[in-house]
Amino acid sequence: MNLFITQTQLTHHAVMAMLAAAVAKAEEIGQPQCIVIVDAGGELLGELRMTGAKFLSRRSASAKALTAASTGAPSAKIPEAVRTAAGLATQGGVTGLPGGLPIRKDGALLGGIGVGSGSGDQDIAVARAALAAVGADDID
Repeated sequence: MNLFITQTQLTHHAVMAMLAAAVAKAEEIGQPQCIVIVDAGGELLGELRMTGAKFLSRRSASAKALTAASTGAPSAKIPEAVRTAAGLATQGGVTGLPGGLPIRKDGALLGGIGVGSGSGDQDIAVARAALAAVGADDID
């Protein structure tokens, strides 16, 4: 029996690189965003509300990040049939809105990123840019 595990973790340098790449993509597409990054246990590692981003989108971005980190899948993959119940049961911590992606490296789940304030496609594009900045696994 193993009493200890060795685990890859996101560093503060990775979080800063992800935030910078997300902001750059959001500026490129002309859509200010709220960006939230959590670790695999759902703890906040970094967040930013860009100037002009909708202030309530910070909450949805957080839920998207938590959902992706918890399920290991994009937030939009939460089945429609359980979205409302899951959202209520977790006091808004789980959402089926697009824009939340898991952060994986070599298959290991390191956390989640949630982006909100644009359309679902814009949110996903910004999240993907953040993942690419640190060489995270591509999300299908």
